[in-house]
Amino acid sequence: MSKPTPISGFPEWTPAQRMIEQFVLDRIRATFELYGFAPLETRSVEPLDQLLRKGETSKEVYVLRRLQADADGPAGDDALGLHFDLTVPFARYVLENAGRLQFPFRRYQIQKVWRGERPQEGRYREFLQADIDIVDRDTLPAHYEAEMPLVIGDALRSLPIPPVTIQVNNRKICEGFYRGIGLTDPEAALRAVDKLDKIGPAKVAELLAETAGASEAQAKACLALAEISAPDASFADAVRGLGVTHPLLDEGVAELVAVVETAAAHSPGLCVADLRIARGLDYYTGTVYETSLAGYERFGSICSGGRYDNLVSAGGASFPGVGISIGVSRLLGLLFGAGALTVSRSVPTCVLVAVTSEERRAASNAVADALRRRGVPTEVAPSAAKFGKQIRHAERRGIPYVWFPGVDGAPDEVKDIRSGEQVVAAAGEWTPPRADLSPLVS
Repeated sequence: MSKPTPISGFPEWTPAQRMIEQFVLDRIRATFELYGFAPLETRSVEPLDQLLRKGETSKEVYVLRRLQADADGPAGDDALGLHFDLTVPFARYVLENAGRLQFPFRRYQIQKVWRGERPQEGRYREFLQADIDIVDRDTLPAHYEAEMPLVIGDALRSLPIPPVTIQVNNRKICEGFYRGIGLTDPEAALRAVDKLDKIGPAKVAELLAETAGASEAQAKACLALAEISAPDASFADAVRGLGVTHPLLDEGVAELVAVVETAAAHSPGLCVADLRIARGLDYYTGTVYETSLAGYERFGSICSGGRYDNLVSAGGASFPGVGISIGVSRLLGLLFGAGALTVSRSVPTCVLVAVTSEERRAASNAVADALRRRGVPTEVAPSAAKFGKQIRHAERRGIPYVWFPGVDGAPDEVKDIRSGEQVVAAAGEWTPPRADLSPLVS
């Protein structure tokens, strides 16, 4: 086999990085379950008409096709694509299983997703997301929109990462404001404002004129709204100070005030009302979220989502929901690139059991079995080399302890190869310090 050519955008972590990823996932999963979210996994493919139904995603979807056409093969394979997020497949799952679900339905989902966008630092074509959503039948109380940041704040605070800030806005504020100043295509205006950080105010003003039919004064008003930001409910006074009135605007302001005040009571400083946050996907209808990581703001959001009322419906039934997603691969890719996350050893192993001779390997295996039964990660030395060589093997892999089985009636001994301390021990009783039992992420 010739040397393979790397494929950009499909990260493959080292074993040490993978252990960090598993640690992060365990912490996130534990927090989700503390808030009562149940696990779910959906298939990786969806019909293309469903994937392309909402939002500007057609250029990002990977199509799934067989290499060779088969007239007798499964029908419809040419109309399948890999999911680009977990919200669309979740919506489909809710529709298919509504009769068996208890509402409000709270689920978390941690899976790979695929997007055919240009790879760059922290942005991949195959990546891992961790989502939570709450859906209800017909109506969903707004207080669930205030709960989302609390869950994410607790999950991310449980990790050894820089502080995060969740920027929140409400689509009703934007849509009500745009309608209040006379714009008839608020979705086009939202899409233009969503590009503010990428292209700047002047270009957004031009885009508002081109796509939303905004006059110079209307574009100026849209940009004034987008400039409002506050760490508390004072943003509401700034919005009212612009002199625009509309019932939908008032509704959105009240809902966003509740989100900001709930977050401030739970975790002061966690949320900031930022009215430039729009989120590009068309299906959001209420509160929207983006999350910045301190020191990494230039890379954009590591966690985002929002309220959706119209994504899930069938016949006369609708299932409004709210969700938020942590970009796990994005977060880790940025931190790995900066060398900001480390693990205390590159293997799970806590103890290496030495082999005194190949004839006595069974005795070493018995020690390892006894330690494993008590939850101590253990492996046996690969060969009966001199003890110095076996110790160096443990050192190279970061294994903190070497176990020496007793010979001719002598007791077993275990050595902490970092301090050099060696003590008599029994495999059925000895336990390492808790800090050494598993690799530590810092």
